[in-house]
Amino acid sequence: MDEIIIKGARENNLKNVNLTLPKNKFIVMTGVSGSGKSSLAFDTIYAEGQRRYVDSLSAYARQFLGGTEKPDVDSIEGLSPAISIDQKTTSKNPRSTVGTVTEIYDYLRLLYARIGVPYCPNHNIPITSQSVDEIVNKVLEYPENTRIIVMSPVVHGEKGLHKELIDKLRSDGYARIRLNGEIRDLSEEFNFEKNIKTSIDVVIDRLVIKEGIRSRLFDSIEVATKLSKGKVIVDVLGDKEILFSEAFACPHCDFSIPELETRMFSFNAPFGACPDCNGLGIKLNIDPNLVIPDRTLSLNEGCIKTMSDDKENIDNKKFECVCKYYDIDMDKPFSKLTKKQQDIILYGSNEIIPFKYQSKSGNQYNSKDFFEGIINNLQRRYMETQSGWIRDWLENYMIESECETCHGARLADWVLSVKVGGLNIYEMTCLSIKDMLNFIENLKLTESQATIAKLLIEEIKNRLIFLKNVGLEYLTLNRMAGTLSGGESQRIRLATQVGSKLTGVLYVLDEPSIGLHQRDNNKLINTLKEMRDLGNTLIVVEHDTDTMLACDYLVDIGPLAGDQGGEIIAAGTPEEVMKNKNSITGKYLSGELKIDVPSTRRKGIGKFIEIKGAEENNLKNIDVKFPLGTFTCVTGVSGSGKSTLIMSILSAAARNHVYKSKVIPGKHKKILGLSNIDKIVEITQNPIGRTPRSNPATYVGVFDDIRELFTNTKDAKMYGYGKNRFSFNVKGGRCEACRGDGVKKIEMHFLPDVYIPCEVCKGTRYNSETLNVKYKDKNIADVLNMRVSEALEFFKDIPKINNKLQVMEDVGLGYVQLGQSATTLSGGEAARVKLAKELQKKATGKTLFIMDEPTTGLHIHDIKKLLAIINKIVDNKDTVIVIEHNLDMIKTADYIIDLGPEGGDGGGTVIATGTPEQIVKCKDSYTGEFLKKVMK
Repeated sequence: MDEIIIKGARENNLKNVNLTLPKNKFIVMTGVSGSGKSSLAFDTIYAEGQRRYVDSLSAYARQFLGGTEKPDVDSIEGLSPAISIDQKTTSKNPRSTVGTVTEIYDYLRLLYARIGVPYCPNHNIPITSQSVDEIVNKVLEYPENTRIIVMSPVVHGEKGLHKELIDKLRSDGYARIRLNGEIRDLSEEFNFEKNIKTSIDVVIDRLVIKEGIRSRLFDSIEVATKLSKGKVIVDVLGDKEILFSEAFACPHCDFSIPELETRMFSFNAPFGACPDCNGLGIKLNIDPNLVIPDRTLSLNEGCIKTMSDDKENIDNKKFECVCKYYDIDMDKPFSKLTKKQQDIILYGSNEIIPFKYQSKSGNQYNSKDFFEGIINNLQRRYMETQSGWIRDWLENYMIESECETCHGARLADWVLSVKVGGLNIYEMTCLSIKDMLNFIENLKLTESQATIAKLLIEEIKNRLIFLKNVGLEYLTLNRMAGTLSGGESQRIRLATQVGSKLTGVLYVLDEPSIGLHQRDNNKLINTLKEMRDLGNTLIVVEHDTDTMLACDYLVDIGPLAGDQGGEIIAAGTPEEVMKNKNSITGKYLSGELKIDVPSTRRKGIGKFIEIKGAEENNLKNIDVKFPLGTFTCVTGVSGSGKSTLIMSILSAAARNHVYKSKVIPGKHKKILGLSNIDKIVEITQNPIGRTPRSNPATYVGVFDDIRELFTNTKDAKMYGYGKNRFSFNVKGGRCEACRGDGVKKIEMHFLPDVYIPCEVCKGTRYNSETLNVKYKDKNIADVLNMRVSEALEFFKDIPKINNKLQVMEDVGLGYVQLGQSATTLSGGEAARVKLAKELQKKATGKTLFIMDEPTTGLHIHDIKKLLAIINKIVDNKDTVIVIEHNLDMIKTADYIIDLGPEGGDGGGTVIATGTPEQIVKCKDSYTGEFLKKVMK
């Protein structure tokens, strides 16, 4: 069958959809936000494909894989095994990196174990291992009559008396040793000084190189290597001394490493990991600046934030004893204390001091002890505590710092001595994908190394090429996976799937173009087509115009969101959809509808925020000015430094200035103009809550007003119900059978967990007494099930509620249910919920709004609504700074800051600044090149 035939799809808001899709084609599903695209692509097609695959396995296998519920659909014919590649970020585990996620690091470990060359870190020379036979052959290269001594090094430059060792050598029958360069008879008595460094070599044999000596030489060297665990010294009398080793060992010093194997290059295994940070590369340490943020305060004024306010507290009493003993004035500002006094307070002292004080209960205490210091005390408590609460509290006063032993390399120093092409494995992973590919392609190897590494290098190259082709050439393999954006992590998984070269698979992707600059879009589209050409079907949920125009088959779902969506409006080639008069998407693609370029650009209020000398990550000591009172877009290819500049430096510094937060901004010299703002609003795509109890109504605060309204009804007053009665989070009004969840989870051993509505409350979350209270014939559960647009009409006579709902409608959330679980909201929806919450607050005219790709998950039609909100904010003299790739958003900005020119090390400079009209004239700007097309 060359078609996928879907009949009667009713999942979520789908209206009994029937649809036929061609197989082995590149299909795009689009439509306004909330129209039902994901419900059809993921919750119906993918879910059914996954369910059928899992059900085909044995019951034993299913218990490990789990299962999926059957979606609400009559039938789907022609379905292939399905793989979902969504925007969920990869592991937050600090041990997970781009290298481990892509499995390239596994191939690198094998490469280094097979062809790596160890170097002595002290003498910077390559070192090799040799068998006893090879050592004998090397010695026999000397001419006849050469006198040699074979010795076994047992002690090298160690302090001590070594009495036990000497006694054992005597008892084993050895006659002579070389002690600190002088040969001595073991029958003598030795008077060692324990503080003097000593070297001891056991004399095994004295030989003259002659014909027929090989057998005796072999035996002597074998004895020597066994005695010293692989090492042997051959002293060529009157010439030189050579250290040989069956292990990798330097001939000039005692540096040696064991036989190379893959596990030694893993920072997740104790064998090769840095012993100090256990392979993390970073350490969490108490930061004195977070413990004492304001040094103008005195000790009595509470400058130490971790100490109790209770002056009668035992710790405070002990601290007073310390200050009294060292004559530290507790009323003097901390900054005015001497350096020695500050160090005693923070890091303690090495002397025993008296502690004499009276407790709250009147008990007298009199003891002597060391004072360990505030910082040392907190650090110790963090390491020793078993309490998660205490650890979380202490982490508020800690910062991540690079491990002082491995300097972020994660591996032990002896592992880093192994090199390929002059680089150790950490240095290799520090290269960008682009630079590493270039390095691997130009690697100079010996004939034997090339033969051994041929397949490994081919596999590494292919995976690097796939990553480059999906626009990730700026990433480094040592980048922590948890720092990747949703789009980046999705494209990494996409590259991995391309590398697997599977065929006959149904791939379902969720907006793979997110976070991708237009310049790299063609690379992504070509990758998708390559997957199709292998014989796979691709269903891509997408809003990107280029992707829609490049696909084989376009499905437009709508016409609007929520209850007004869930229908197939148009399906066919992009050209056929453009001709369909009912398709909003088609009208935007054809140009009939569009987002207009503003006729004028705002100049701002004449004030600026200016960052001087930004150097965090790949930023190249740049100066950047942000005009206040404007809508500014920060643009540039992926990895050019946009997020570092805005989120790591500007946002962190602004929050420190306005809210005195503890965040440490990225590296920069100074920031001017922060006094011109009095409020920061940061809109990111992080979830609004991590539990099903969180929902849009509670987050924006409208649920409080709704509960208050129900409290003021006649029924509620008659029963004496307060506001808490209408909360499903606390006892009183909620259903106690399900504790306000509305559902119960039934665990099935071989089948997926089943969620059933609570048999007591029938999924309403409340008990029957609470549900008896009604407003306009609707109880509190009915209201939570309303969509925002429904509730807007229902509460039109209650301004306090109506105003908040109107803001939610304005930001494009009209289709979302008030009580919808926060965990079911997309990143873009979560960002718009946050925006709705902030827009309810009174505008100050000095607010700085920072938004990270707010167009994520938005149809062009929804972007038009979002732009109306942004323009309203800026017209109030507030400032909006947006990190963005969407050209429709960029072309409407007042001011653009374009970073680049490339990603990673090739980025971090300011390419162009100015209005969109000025940016399109810059020949060096990739953004300008693509912006020129949409400006027309």
